[in-house]
Amino acid sequence: MPRYYTYLISSLPYLQFDREPPFSFSSFLERCKDFISDKEIFLLKMAGEREPKLSEIKQPTLKSYFLFEIALRDELVKLRALRRKEEPEKYLRKSDYVLSLHLINSIIQAFKNPAILEAERNLDILRWNFLEELERGHYFDFDFLVVYAFKLLILERWEKVKRADKEAILEKLFK
Repeated sequence: MPRYYTYLISSLPYLQFDREPPFSFSSFLERCKDFISDKEIFLLKMAGEREPKLSEIKQPTLKSYFLFEIALRDELVKLRALRRKEEPEKYLRKSDYVLSLHLINSIIQAFKNPAILEAERNLDILRWNFLEELERGHYFDFDFLVVYAFKLLILERWEKVKRADKEAILEKLFK
């Protein structure tokens, strides 16, 4: 039987793509510590890992998102390999998740976009939309917190991009 975290979840601000994150991922974990178990904190921390060991993940929402992420990245690997006229097999991580034709087409469109930031934004919108689907039906349970963690990490990443000193970056590139 799932546990519900009504007070904790109702106290969390609503997250919206393209908005500033209300707090950091580490602050989110701190907020959760008083309400959820150490095991669940450990699982939430896994959301911040770049290359988790999928065989060790039993939590369904966490695993679903990572399988989706691997499938998305594998699709990008195939496109890059095609562009470089290489075989992609040695770079693929292979996920059990099967991307829809609509998603594959969206990934191709993002890949073809010459504006790197806009392409990344489009890929993150795909991620966000997938998280919205995972969240459906999970209002006050742990799965909601997992989705919230991933969304918060996406917003944090974009906040870093927005705050980057673009002039300094360009100056380094052209020196």
